[in-house]
Amino acid sequence: MNIKENLKYAKTHEWVRVEGEFAYIGISDFAQSELGDIVYVDVPTVGENIAKGDVFGTIEAVKTVSDVYLPISGEVLEFNEALATNPELINKDPYGEGWIVKIKMSNPAELESLLSAEEYKSAII
Repeated sequence: MNIKENLKYAKTHEWVRVEGEFAYIGISDFAQSELGDIVYVDVPTVGENIAKGDVFGTIEAVKTVSDVYLPISGEVLEFNEALATNPELINKDPYGEGWIVKIKMSNPAELESLLSAEEYKSAII
């Protein structure tokens, strides 16, 4: 299982990569493997301010549909358009090309409540 050291993780299996005042968010390698083959990603919240812990979209896999939660508060600026035609990018590259949304963080201090890679690894094993 792949867990990137440079990311922060939520207990709900989303990851956060910070770039200045912006953050990219996706789901962990563990989460995508649990979901199985991903066939559709829906993010109806672009342009909205979403609070930490609220649902910002859904991921549909062959087996199930799962909500995706925002690990930190912010405005959803962008949906990864590549997922519209290639949702399986989340399965192939969950930490790279499989990112889901880009947000402008409204409260960067919330990052402190997220898990480090080591803490996340301990939580899922």
